[in-house]
Amino acid sequence: MMNILGEADHVVEETQGFIRVESSAGSSLDRLHDQLRDRQVRGAARKRLLAGRTGKSTTVMVNRQAATAGVIALCDTEAESPLGPVYLFVESERLDDIIRWLTDYPEG
Repeated sequence: MMNILGEADHVVEETQGFIRVESSAGSSLDRLHDQLRDRQVRGAARKRLLAGRTGKSTTVMVNRQAATAGVIALCDTEAESPLGPVYLFVESERLDDIIRWLTDYPEG
């Protein structure tokens, strides 16, 4: 998760075999934003973010091996990540704005 969130302020909790990393810093999504832009996968990412949406939150799966190498590769199914995916959960009152910021193409 640290490779996904980067240097943003965060809290780490370990419970019942799970590690939860929580951040309320807007900068925690900067690395995801940059990688979606640089790897030109914004359309596919938008589809996954919208498909995983429930109310004011969304969940996407990230390939664990790629994340370990600092690359964010979103998965459609758990089988796409042989070691099991990392679940990225985003919750916000402004979720539409966040999804738009993460996946919109720049003007021009």
